[in-house]
Amino acid sequence: MGIYVLLYVLACIFFIPGSLLTLGAGAIYGVAQGTILVSISSVLGASCAFLAGRYFARGLVERKIQGNQKFKTIDEAVAKEGWKIVGLTRLSPVFPFNLLNYAYGLTKVSFKDYFFASWIGMFPGTLLYVYVGSLAGDLATISAGKTLGTDNPALRWTVRIVGLLATLLVTILTAKIAKSALSNKVHE
Repeated sequence: MGIYVLLYVLACIFFIPGSLLTLGAGAIYGVAQGTILVSISSVLGASCAFLAGRYFARGLVERKIQGNQKFKTIDEAVAKEGWKIVGLTRLSPVFPFNLLNYAYGLTKVSFKDYFFASWIGMFPGTLLYVYVGSLAGDLATISAGKTLGTDNPALRWTVRIVGLLATLLVTILTAKIAKSALSNKVHE
């Protein structure tokens, strides 16, 4: 598990999308353990990138986001209500995760607010991706001819699919609410 955490942190630092790592955690570790592992790994990786943006890569990051109206708007909003804006952008899939990590390092948001708002805001998406990964892992188990450990596989799959749809619906609704709330905050 330590190697997984290190890989995830490095992925965040080097702009490598973590979605495959997140799906893989679901397939390998299951929903509960995978969600905990990804949640810890992603917030550690995001925090390392934030600190690198704030203290080591400031010039590079400023050039990367220069002229980007979306980030300029976020920066102005973060100056007013940092933790709320961080949380809302973490809930919305519109904003690029890896670039945001560095970009927030350039803002006035405190590390504590960034850390906790990121952790809470990333959790719904983490749960969704890990859940999907766990379903993929179960499909691989079935195709390998192994048992799922239940007397009624149809019932188990029905419950899983309903759970996936519910998780997807909650994630989509949360993202829409976050996008609307972020838009309202920015235009205040």
